[in-house]
Amino acid sequence: MGGGNGQKSKMAREKNMEKQKAGAKGSQLESNKKAMTIQCKVCMQTFMCTTSEVKCREHAEAKHPKSDVYMCFPHLKKIDLTCLTSFLLSLTLLSFPSLFLFYFFLTSLFPSAMAPLSLFSLLLSFLLFLSPAISTNSEGNALHALRSRLSDPTNVLQSWDPTLVNPCTWFHVTCDSNNHVIRLDLGNSNISGILGPELGQLQHLQYLELYKNDIRGKIPKELGNLKDLVGMDLYGNKFEGEIPKSFAKLKSLRFLRLNNNKLTGSIPRELTTLLNLKVFDVSNNDLCGTIPVDGPFSMFSLLSFENNKHLNGPELKGLVPYDFGC
Repeated sequence: MGGGNGQKSKMAREKNMEKQKAGAKGSQLESNKKAMTIQCKVCMQTFMCTTSEVKCREHAEAKHPKSDVYMCFPHLKKIDLTCLTSFLLSLTLLSFPSLFLFYFFLTSLFPSAMAPLSLFSLLLSFLLFLSPAISTNSEGNALHALRSRLSDPTNVLQSWDPTLVNPCTWFHVTCDSNNHVIRLDLGNSNISGILGPELGQLQHLQYLELYKNDIRGKIPKELGNLKDLVGMDLYGNKFEGEIPKSFAKLKSLRFLRLNNNKLTGSIPRELTTLLNLKVFDVSNNDLCGTIPVDGPFSMFSLLSFENNKHLNGPELKGLVPYDFGC
């Protein structure tokens, strides 16, 4: 009896397992069937997954003329990736945060049709790859703007072609391994003209060599934006006006030579905060006031300040104003 009952129980279990497998198979077939069909969300009519977009639109126009085609078939609401890519590329000129904002905006509008995140990641990687070229091209634009302000009778700047991807192949321009401009060597180049604010866009510049030319006008305050600047040689020109106070932001600056120009005004006390400054020369100008004595100025020779007829010697703190005589 016990053996007979055991055999019946075994047969019942096997029969039950066969039913479960059949049910699972039926469920899988049903899922596959659903995955291979397209359903009109208005009338619930189904179509094969291979049904063309044209056929879907014909159905919507014939059966539901008052409804938008996307109400019938939401999957047709997809983004033109070519246009999207072009638009994302244009946004790089603004900022990378704009890309993320734009992407999540599109995702909120079209959650089921938006390109997957992996595609966006690919686009973003591509844009990041392009970013050094975009950056150096902006530097090339800044240098070309400088060229337009200068007279160049000996064609020293002839190689400065703005149509190139970046200015790293131009003569007198040095770039680092990331194609960022780090040196501008135009000393004693027989050029004349004025400087403009665009030089402040050379964010990676370390050396600015413009000495012994015929450059006039004021020194742009935007040069104070060159945070990586180590050396600035503007001596032997015809610069006029005051020394920009913005130079106090150049915390990496070690060499500042402004001698033999036509500079006026007092020496900005803000420059005493440039603790890395090793060489400072403003001789042969028309500066006034007194000579700073704080910070690195305590080490500079008086020869660095000579031939400024209105400069009255080292500052006497508490006795006379630093700009005494200006």
